[in-house]
Amino acid sequence: MAKVNIPTFKMNNGLEIPALGYGTWLGLDDNLKFITSGFPQLVEALSYAIDIGYRHIDTAHLYRVEPEVGDVINKKIQDGVVKREELFVTTKVWHHYHRAADVEVSVRASLRRLGLDYIDLALMHWPMSISQDGVDEKIDYLETWRGFESVLHKGLVKAIGVSNFNLDQMKRLIANCEVKPVVNQVEINLNLGQSALVDYCQSQGVITVAYSPFGTMVPSRAAPHSPEPKMDNPVMVALAKKYGKTVTQITLRYLYQRNIIALPKTVTKSRVLENASIFDFTIDKSDMATLAAFDNDYRTVRPTFWQDYENYPFDKVASKMDIPIDLKIWKNGANADIE
Repeated sequence: MAKVNIPTFKMNNGLEIPALGYGTWLGLDDNLKFITSGFPQLVEALSYAIDIGYRHIDTAHLYRVEPEVGDVINKKIQDGVVKREELFVTTKVWHHYHRAADVEVSVRASLRRLGLDYIDLALMHWPMSISQDGVDEKIDYLETWRGFESVLHKGLVKAIGVSNFNLDQMKRLIANCEVKPVVNQVEINLNLGQSALVDYCQSQGVITVAYSPFGTMVPSRAAPHSPEPKMDNPVMVALAKKYGKTVTQITLRYLYQRNIIALPKTVTKSRVLENASIFDFTIDKSDMATLAAFDNDYRTVRPTFWQDYENYPFDKVASKMDIPIDLKIWKNGANADIE
């Protein structure tokens, strides 16, 4: 079996985080309902990922896969494939657990679902606070952050961070926290470089983690008339040929050379290996500039149906999306049994 050796970055708390992760979000179907049919494939692919050397696993309360992820992790530990301390497990607190005391409730529930004694990294999934019935609770994310600092001090987690925070929100959080976040997980890809946010985070010792690292390159994520590059973009194809790699590998390597951790997701074993086979070549400075030129500030993930909530982190648009058909998925997205 092929093996991969994934390097690490050092976080501002002195601990190491693998420079590439395995994303476990299965997504939504055409009716905006959670995809659950992929659970067996996810289990098989995650098991394979750990076998070949992946150590960074990204999940969340919202994703509804924590029990399956935990089963794979614990089986690999029991089988002697990996030790718990060699793994880096991230989960996220959903936005109706934003009262400081509720952060611990959510984290403890994730620990039970995962079957773990501690979580390596807990993230505030979004800066907004929304009740289980969809009401804007207007809880300051600084209050929520105190809850994260508390679970860190109690030893339930080894590190704390945020997700989907914009530049102003990061500045305000860092200016008013006791413990600085180690990570900000946001959408970053060739369409959305987020240079100002990345530069600020890096200046503060905060690592940027990229979800949706392929942006509009993934056909199912590409809206009509969405910008280049696509998988067959001539520039991308030429670069892949030049370096003897695939277009996806060029994309992931580009992020790595920007000191950004990517979280590609796939349940196809060959792609699990392909995504991690990016640490044996270097994109030259000129080609890095060529790739950077694709940046056009285009967001693949823009949940505009939340845009009227306080602390929504993105620019508002004139014609926002309708609330998805299955309202509970997004208003009560993680309203599964907290126990």
